[in-house]
Amino acid sequence: MKDLLWRLIIIATAGVFWIFFFIKEIPFDTTSFLSLEEKEMVAWQRAWMQINSGRTNHLETFKHMQKKSGPLKNANSHIVIGAPPVEKKLLTIGMSSVPRPRGSYLLDTLQSLFFASSSSEQKHFIVLVHLADPDPKWLDQMSANISTLFKPYIHARQLVVINTPLKSYLSLKDLKKNLKDTPAYVAFHSKQSMDYAFLMNFATNHSDYFLMIADDVKCAPGFVTQIATTVSAWENKHWVTLEFSQLGFIGKLFHTRDLPRFVHFLLLFHQEMPCDCLLSHFHDLMQQTPIQFLPSLFQHMGNYSSFEGKFNSLKDKEFKENDVGSPSNPAASIYTSLKVANDSVLMNSYSLDKNFFYAKSAEAGSHLTVVLDISAKVFQVQVLTGSDLKDKNQLKEGQVELGYDSTNRVNDCDDYILLGLLVNGILNKQVLSNKSGKKVKCVRLLVTATSPSGIIVRHINLWTE
Repeated sequence: MKDLLWRLIIIATAGVFWIFFFIKEIPFDTTSFLSLEEKEMVAWQRAWMQINSGRTNHLETFKHMQKKSGPLKNANSHIVIGAPPVEKKLLTIGMSSVPRPRGSYLLDTLQSLFFASSSSEQKHFIVLVHLADPDPKWLDQMSANISTLFKPYIHARQLVVINTPLKSYLSLKDLKKNLKDTPAYVAFHSKQSMDYAFLMNFATNHSDYFLMIADDVKCAPGFVTQIATTVSAWENKHWVTLEFSQLGFIGKLFHTRDLPRFVHFLLLFHQEMPCDCLLSHFHDLMQQTPIQFLPSLFQHMGNYSSFEGKFNSLKDKEFKENDVGSPSNPAASIYTSLKVANDSVLMNSYSLDKNFFYAKSAEAGSHLTVVLDISAKVFQVQVLTGSDLKDKNQLKEGQVELGYDSTNRVNDCDDYILLGLLVNGILNKQVLSNKSGKKVKCVRLLVTATSPSGIIVRHINLWTE
């Protein structure tokens, strides 16, 4: 028994000695960022990542290490164009861009982003672009193009462009050799992870949430409202990222309070694997599976990769174009607590013809609820109130909610989530659903403030799969 105990002690001592030897004899190229304690942790983490690709239970250790690291003192990112907003926003939309051998998509992406957002939506976000290449000629040309094309957004403090000097980066020489990746690709994805780390590090204090997109994407109209509504519905639930695209690192939403931890993680393991794979490991470390919503709000539109200009026609199959055809309005029953006019027919609010429903009054808390005979996957909802001619009798203060039912209620649902608010009496929105594919049973129009006059509900239109 004593012999066995001594053997265990010798093995444990040898293991500790091996880690310290590894640190001192083969130092990492992250010395400008890490303390000795952090280097020990990196050695352990890298050994763990090589041996075990499964779930980690070392969140507290990583949190402790991250707290001791302090800010990134050598990350000297500076503003090239624009200025941050005076007041904190809801959302920072971030992207990193480098020269592409076959032309840039960045300007098209910025145009899509702003054109897909209304003026009211634009008040709630800023766009942060990291021009992540030291070539002065490329920087000057790209800066000039952005300044010319997007001057109004720059003056409104809605667009900020930054650059990080090459001296802030960790060395890209003698990187770890991966079995499947070429040295050139290892250097490419290592620098890309650092590009994203510096971008996120700069974004930490300007908003409550951070959305990562690529510099070659097309944005769905109203994507900001879709994200804001989803965040509201998940406000009291724990999450690490909400994902609005299935592709790579596109459409990933973070709490900005979580960015320092993820930035540190990217810098620690920048040479291990591409950043989208690192994000997957970060989810494991945080003991949280990613939460994905469909349909996707961003579509990859580039045909050539920023790595050696290789052809890349990757598309997100869950991204829906604007043309969704005619509504289907499956069989349903309609219930309401509104005061119905004597000659008005409640079912007209859900009909696909030109008839409409009229309520004499609408008090706060009253509703009109569509209850489907069979729960369905609803991917778009349209609610139109008011006269078709003069926009009279609109419901000015109201919202639309989606209901789910687990108790087989006849005329209601037991769980509702907010889909969106009426704007000028209208709502027209895609429905983002968790990948679990939960089906909708109810669509409820809820009055949030008493209307001074009667209201007209012209149409409640549903598109279902």
